Amino acid sequence: MRCNMEIMMMLRDVIEDDLSIFFEQQLDTTANFMAAFTAKDPSDKVAFKAHWEKILNNETIIKKTVIYSGNVAGHVSSFEQFGEREVSYWIGREYWGKGVATEALSQFLDCITIRPLYARAAKDNIASIRVLEKCGFEIKGEDKGYSNSRAEEVEEFILKLSQ
Repeated sequence: MRCNMEIMMMLRDVIEDDLSIFFEQQLDTTANFMAAFTAKDPSDKVAFKAHWEKILNNETIIKKTVIYSGNVAGHVSSFEQFGEREVSYWIGREYWGKGVATEALSQFLDCITIRPLYARAAKDNIASIRVLEKCGFEIKGEDKGYSNSRAEEVEEFILKLSQ
């Protein structure tokens, strides 16, 4: 079904107008819980704007807006962290369960030739782990860190895409 999804879903460069939608999406407490490693205070618009200003001005970060059926559904990015190139994505909860995350990440990976790539997901975020595995990532390690959204330390998987 990838052909049909490609008609409905595409990636484009992030533009300033996307940020208000990203902000609203990241206010979702369920999404924050699932993502685990989120902003200290998702409702702090000043911190959100400052964070995205850094992202937009950093040419080493590859960032794309996910468009699904003409709407901003989220974003996907690649950046350097812990000395490795990582990918991350955020999809608004209203788009969950439609294959949007898998298709967005798949399209993004087609455009990025850097390998290996890494990703991280909370161990209990089965949906995100499944998206990453569908896109060729394999669990290669474990870590843990403090989760602002859960107010506790959370275990996570480190996944790697070799090819």
